[in-house]
Amino acid sequence: MDLDFPLRKIIHVDMDAFYASVEQHDNPELKGKPVAVGGGSKRGVVSAASYEARKFGVKSAMSGYLAQRNCPDLIFVKPRFERYKEVSKQIRSIFFEYTDLVEPLSLDEAYLDVTENKKGNPSATLIAKEIRQKILDKTGLTASAGISINKFIAKVASDYNKPNGQKTVNPEEVIQFLEDLDIRKFYGVGKVTAEKMYRLGIFTGKDLKQKSIAFLDEHFGKSGKYYYYVVRGIHNSAVKPHRIPKSVGAERTFFENLSSEIFMLEKLENIAGELERRLQKSKIAGKTVTLKIKYSDFTLQTRSKTLPYYIANKDLILETAKELLYQSELQNSVRLLGISLANLNTEKKEAETKKESVSVQLKFDF
Repeated sequence: MDLDFPLRKIIHVDMDAFYASVEQHDNPELKGKPVAVGGGSKRGVVSAASYEARKFGVKSAMSGYLAQRNCPDLIFVKPRFERYKEVSKQIRSIFFEYTDLVEPLSLDEAYLDVTENKKGNPSATLIAKEIRQKILDKTGLTASAGISINKFIAKVASDYNKPNGQKTVNPEEVIQFLEDLDIRKFYGVGKVTAEKMYRLGIFTGKDLKQKSIAFLDEHFGKSGKYYYYVVRGIHNSAVKPHRIPKSVGAERTFFENLSSEIFMLEKLENIAGELERRLQKSKIAGKTVTLKIKYSDFTLQTRSKTLPYYIANKDLILETAKELLYQSELQNSVRLLGISLANLNTEKKEAETKKESVSVQLKFDF
């Protein structure tokens, strides 16, 4: 079949339990033990957990209290973000030995486009293996990798053989790989969406593929088209070395839960001020204000409003955030508030390429 959209060699590199692994590496006494980066107090939250801790159900964003209850021998260590940034820079320097097309997603993961690379190596699989070995040699840490024709499949594949493994999905394997994939493994399908898909009889990629674009639009809104195309192997987003942010935000977790909107106004003013500083630093403005509310029982609620004009001013942000706060009654006492601004003036609308099926070249060395 003729190729009618860009076919690339993409690697997604994802460090294994990065923060916790750095702590275990720097303190050998922690090796092989359940470790959580974060606070173990009643108000503490787990930022990251070692694989030894994950066996007990400890995971990021879990309260320190619950994590300790799940794993009584859990060892808490305070996060050292400067150290994590230092190690992340070492890892990225390795990426740039192979390509300048590096798109970091966070300190511990990135996409690499190695279709054309500095080593002249035609095999993305071998490049990924080399990169993982160099990371281990330089930092003492392990990484996993996914290799395929686009970012979506590479991202999913990197989680396949974790920790310290990699998976290549060759062009001729793409369709079968996606059809067999558990819907929970699709990047962009969270717990709530997965449950909704289950109710609609969607359990695998094959089930998803049988749904029309009209059906998916009806049930999943704007995400419907995304699901329709990625399950067919179509995801044309290029690796972007300088990613344009989709949103900018700021949030605060409080030492004591807040039970009334009145007590939250001062907090929101401080958060709006921090958000204004971040927007000014990046010279960004946006139209959609979102208020994030995390309750004392850890349930999360968001309320949004889109304005007809761009804003970056603290007073305008705060005014909209207050409106959203009073939009409906609080469900419980509040432990966290956040404000973010999206629909930014930096966004560039990319024309969607609508295709009914995927075309791949079978003679494409991976």
